Amino acid sequence: MLSFICAVLIFPLHLGLQIINLAFWGTLIIGLGLIKLLVPLQPVTKALNVLLNTGMSGFALSSVSLINLFNRVEWDYAIEGELKTNRWYLMMSNHLSWLDIILLMHFAKGRVPATKFFIKRELLWMPFVGLGAWALDMPFMRRYSAEFLARNPHLQGKDIESTRKSCQKFRLLPTTVINFVEGTRYTTEKHQTRKSPYAYLLHPKAGGVAFTLATMGNLFDGILDVTILYPDNRQHIMLDMLSGRLTCVVLRARCLPVAQELIGDYQGDARFRDNFQSWLNSLWQQKDSLIKQLLETR
Repeated sequence: MLSFICAVLIFPLHLGLQIINLAFWGTLIIGLGLIKLLVPLQPVTKALNVLLNTGMSGFALSSVSLINLFNRVEWDYAIEGELKTNRWYLMMSNHLSWLDIILLMHFAKGRVPATKFFIKRELLWMPFVGLGAWALDMPFMRRYSAEFLARNPHLQGKDIESTRKSCQKFRLLPTTVINFVEGTRYTTEKHQTRKSPYAYLLHPKAGGVAFTLATMGNLFDGILDVTILYPDNRQHIMLDMLSGRLTCVVLRARCLPVAQELIGDYQGDARFRDNFQSWLNSLWQQKDSLIKQLLETR
């Protein structure tokens, strides 16, 4: 009962401070983005991108500081391989909560370059988040169903072209491109509805990863395979965090080489597509086994 009362008291205060933090950094980032739009000179753009990335890191650091203020969290991080802040990486992660985004930005600070996410186009209208992501040159993706594309064939490949254009911008400054390969957050309902072959993951979507590698593969210094887990808060992660009940965050990262056989024509080469899907499915099976092991050892 006491725990419930504390959570009720903590929730509005913590939520309010997180919103203020988002509004402050979001406003700053959007303002810098507008300057970048109005002064399209490469030296100015490059300098502003550095400031924009610093603002994004500031948001993540402040947000995690608030999380630590209201929660007694064990941060269980382990990294396999050497990471550098002046290199380019493709980060692939499972997706459990909105909190993942903040944690990956925070994890990147001082370890790898600033992060860029593939954003659902619907989030463009979310206050501070949408325009902030626009200012940071994050790619907005619109996923079409097979039925929709059958009715509107002229839209075939539009998301691919969006990926290609955004990745070209990332060449200007060392960047960590993040792809939540499952395409959406994991829930038990989605897991059952989609008949996932994995115990703790949804089926990975290979297209976005393959197109990113095709566009920037020769620039990437490594592929970061990241696994996130909230072992004690698996049902209502954000609510538990805002209520002061988040107890443990587990993150495992390993740096994989960008093998030449991972770069190819995913859309036009059926053999390459099959091989790439097999590689990604195997990677996801390893991730599923790792999650099982982490849960069993806690």
